[in-house]
Amino acid sequence: MLRLTRRLHRIQKHHLEPVGITPAQSRLLRTVAHFGEPPRMADLATRLEVVPRAVTSLVDGLEAGGRVRRVPDPSNRRVVRIELTEEGRATLRELRSARRAAAEDILAPLTVDQREVLGGLLSALVDRVPESGC
Repeated sequence: MLRLTRRLHRIQKHHLEPVGITPAQSRLLRTVAHFGEPPRMADLATRLEVVPRAVTSLVDGLEAGGRVRRVPDPSNRRVVRIELTEEGRATLRELRSARRAAAEDILAPLTVDQREVLGGLLSALVDRVPESGC
């Protein structure tokens, strides 16, 4: 399982290189896009299950690339929200293509039937409610 995880990360990273973005930045962009309004930094940290400082570093990199911008919260000027720029939306479109290509690379050795079985097994693992609460 560990070898597969490493391979998945290598393939994903390979497909993200042409986009000029890291897997963590990709995840942050997708997370920002899923909010109905620009999220607060704290909201992003909670959703990504990381410390706020990690979000700050990711936002710094994405902001430097013109993909997101910090905007003041209209109701509380101490709060900063993160919104996608046009460049960020374009990057998300590129990421969708890169993720599809990575998935194809990963699943290439499998037949259609094997892919269906794998999908069922992964769903069972992901959807399982752990007894330990983790």
